[in-house]
Amino acid sequence: MIEQFGSLHPVAQALVATLFTWGLTALGASPVLFTVRFSRKIMDGMLGLASGVMIAASYWSLLAPAIEMSGGAWYPAVIGFLAGGMFLYGVDKVLPHLHEGLKLEDAEGIKTSWRRSVLLVLAVTLHNIPEGLAVGVAFGAAHHGLESATTGAAVALAIGIGLQNCPEGLAVSMPLRREGMGRLKAFFFGQASGIVEPIAGIVGAAAVMGAKGILPYALAFAAGAMIFVVVEELIPESQREGNSDFATLGAIFGFALMMTLDVALG
Repeated sequence: MIEQFGSLHPVAQALVATLFTWGLTALGASPVLFTVRFSRKIMDGMLGLASGVMIAASYWSLLAPAIEMSGGAWYPAVIGFLAGGMFLYGVDKVLPHLHEGLKLEDAEGIKTSWRRSVLLVLAVTLHNIPEGLAVGVAFGAAHHGLESATTGAAVALAIGIGLQNCPEGLAVSMPLRREGMGRLKAFFFGQASGIVEPIAGIVGAAAVMGAKGILPYALAFAAGAMIFVVVEELIPESQREGNSDFATLGAIFGFALMMTLDVALG
């Protein structure tokens, strides 16, 4: 199946893969169609799992190939990693958004009169950007036929990102439902947070296809952006309600899952 998928153009591969990750965001948001309540402990465990997946993906699927492509040189990966983190830091300071569980006055970014629902969606949309970018860059890198960047590894990354998208969709839709928003509308907002992934995926794949020299920097850039999201949002949010042990076990399992996917398919 991977061989057949590999016959597609890398940009088409990235599009299909990120449509898959977007679809799993919608799947994660779907429980809101049937219930108003969802166990906070399970949610924290899922957020922990998402953290573990993203940390593992940042190394196994992005940083390790970047270092190998650089012939063992450290600076392309370091420069790209820091640039990715600083890019997300800058976007975080500018884009208005609100993390779940906080009051409206705690919204980050430029002050705005936007509604709470919009700000909640933007918070998750913000960290879907590096996820889509990472998948696109991975498929674009595989196009160059390097031993350290394969289509199988890119597929593994897409599967991992898709799995950790499920709690993100739920993290948007369920709070909106609890606040009185209708089922369909809450579901729509939940899945809409993943719409940026296909866009970022296409951009990432197209960018690295035409410039082989930037591959190590681009892979490390995506890794830095994802680690920023994990440390700045996912881990703190997963431990905010006192379920730290359960969330930590979720992170351990998520890391092991992503590592397994990468080794098995890469």
